[in-house]
Amino acid sequence: MSRRGAEMSERGAESPAPARGGPVDPRLWRYARAGRGLLVAVTLLGLVGTAATIVFAYCASTVLARIAAEPAACTLAAQAPLLWLAAGAGAARALAAYVRSRVEHRSAERVLSQLRCAALAAAGRLAVGGGSRAMADGDGTDLRTVVTRGLDDLPPYLTGYLPSLALSVTAVPVLIVAIAVADPLSAVIVIVTLPLLPIFMILVGLLTRDRTSRRLAATSRLSAQLLDLVAGLPTLRALGRERGPEARVRDLGERSARETMASLRVAFLSSMVLELLATLCVALVAVGIGLRLVYAEMGLAAGIFALILAPEVYLPLRSVGAQFHAAEHGVTASRRIFAVLDAAAAVPEGGAAPSRAGTAASDGVLRVRDLSVAGRDGDAPHRLTAEFRPGALTVVTGPNGTGKSTLLAVLLGLRAPTEGTADTVDWDRVVWCPQHPVLVPGTLIENFTLLGPPGGDAPETIQSCAATGFDEVVARGWDATIGAGGVGLSAGQRQRLALARALARSSTQSGPRVLLLDEPTAHLDRDLENRVLAELRRRAAGGDTVVVVAHHDCVLDAADAIVTLGSAAVAHV
Repeated sequence: MSRRGAEMSERGAESPAPARGGPVDPRLWRYARAGRGLLVAVTLLGLVGTAATIVFAYCASTVLARIAAEPAACTLAAQAPLLWLAAGAGAARALAAYVRSRVEHRSAERVLSQLRCAALAAAGRLAVGGGSRAMADGDGTDLRTVVTRGLDDLPPYLTGYLPSLALSVTAVPVLIVAIAVADPLSAVIVIVTLPLLPIFMILVGLLTRDRTSRRLAATSRLSAQLLDLVAGLPTLRALGRERGPEARVRDLGERSARETMASLRVAFLSSMVLELLATLCVALVAVGIGLRLVYAEMGLAAGIFALILAPEVYLPLRSVGAQFHAAEHGVTASRRIFAVLDAAAAVPEGGAAPSRAGTAASDGVLRVRDLSVAGRDGDAPHRLTAEFRPGALTVVTGPNGTGKSTLLAVLLGLRAPTEGTADTVDWDRVVWCPQHPVLVPGTLIENFTLLGPPGGDAPETIQSCAATGFDEVVARGWDATIGAGGVGLSAGQRQRLALARALARSSTQSGPRVLLLDEPTAHLDRDLENRVLAELRRRAAGGDTVVVVAHHDCVLDAADAIVTLGSAAVAHV
């Protein structure tokens, strides 16, 4: 018996840096329509609050000026209309702020819901349409992290930064005009000092932007690593390697903590700098008003009116600066979501079928030529060349993260190569048993016939159950119920169900078949593993193409060919 193999070398790949854009991405209004209503509502309510502030400032300045000028004649009854108007203006401002807060949070929830639904639908379309990164965004970050943890950064952006930005554009000009009517010199001072805040915002923001990108990248890597680790814990424990990744997880966790604290330090620093700068600007206005009042160059009412409105002019810009770190988090998260949505929009409607890089040769051999598929930590696999022949049991092995499951996805047509080519087969000839098979709540027979194999009494079913040891499980009856994901069955029983289902389905297909099995014996004892391997060798001897991803030595010993990923050395038999 001869053992054939293929060689693979691995190289790293750097993810492209995210494109820089403005603080508000126009795609937000296109993909999340609730964002349009949020912007309109915030603008209108902000204008209402600004008008109420101007009215309150007028009433307060007029009453105080009358009290200073004629204390004896300024009775409570005489000032009652202005006092009631000031109270009404204060109540209107408080009500507008309350309604705006409710609208912001409700609209933010709708925006998040719309973006999550759109991103998940786009990911499904990319997966079916043959996108090379069906579960990754445009920056190479795992989409699961972006849709969950990444979008958690959007609410502060939607409820803090966007409203402040809208008020800066709409309310600030109105307030400056109101000050100019009462005191033109104060308005000039405000206009001259106002640009200082955006300048300092830019300087602090440049540092915040880089900190934010590094923090999100570290969090994404940590989340993806943890998800992969949790999903593969049963396999790692079976191989005695459950303690191997803990050093890497600890390192990622410490790096995530450092990046998060660095981002918080910059955020607090930006708030302090902008508060100090705004205070100094208001002080300039106050000093100018005080000096002119001393020399009787202006009226008291106009001075108090301008002094009350001056802090309100700087408040929206101070809020924009304080929320700038939230804007960077939100823009970064939304940009990653939009990258997935744009990629899905580029997939043609007619391309719903899985993409095919090629078809099997006339001799039935599946060939992979210089295959590379981009991943989080580089290409995996990288420049792989291999052949999978009918009549042979081919085992794909190698360290974790070298692209073994990705190779099966390429052969299935679910992933497109980044480089190179790979032959695929028609789906009516292929049987796939993934590492985590789909099991739904219901009976054993409902899960067994989920993919269309024959019923429980069919000869193919009896044979496949005996070959995998699943007949011991169904001895209690096909009507036994299980929960979502196979709750009620052990890991080995779930594995036997998936194997028996795949083998029974392949027995109903005519002509040469292709069996793709990902860790089919990971949870089986030695006796069951030998029975499964004997059945797979029997299928291969009958002319089927059998490709198995495995680590166990007994599986490697039973192979006709071995493809080793992540190593230049390839064993031969």
